[in-house]
Amino acid sequence: QVQLVESGGGLVPAGGSLRLSCAASGNIFSINTMGWYRQAPGKQRELVATISSTGTTNFADSVKGRFTISRNNAKTTVYLEMNSLKPEDTAVYLCNANRGWRGDSWGQGTQVTVSS
Repeated sequence: QVQLVESGGGLVPAGGSLRLSCAASGNIFSINTMGWYRQAPGKQRELVATISSTGTTNFADSVKGRFTISRNNAKTTVYLEMNSLKPEDTAVYLCNANRGWRGDSWGQGTQVTVSS
């Protein structure tokens, strides 16, 4: 099992920045890719960004150029740096750890609210 704990959400004005963190514990050696998803009220969950065990990153088109994703050397924590935030970025942001055939682990989420 893998446990994920997110932190760093909050309320920020449009154009502002936030940094989210996700700390993984448990069977971390089973983790392949880690990433961030988000879900706004009444909308489906969508991918924001992922980072593989080799450091390859992937971003949703809507956040390219504004968000960056990184991972610490121990690969136990993943960060999402969000800049130039827009009201449409408002959502619950959830951390994900893909564990291959073992499936996915999810955090409980952290709220990000961007005021206009």
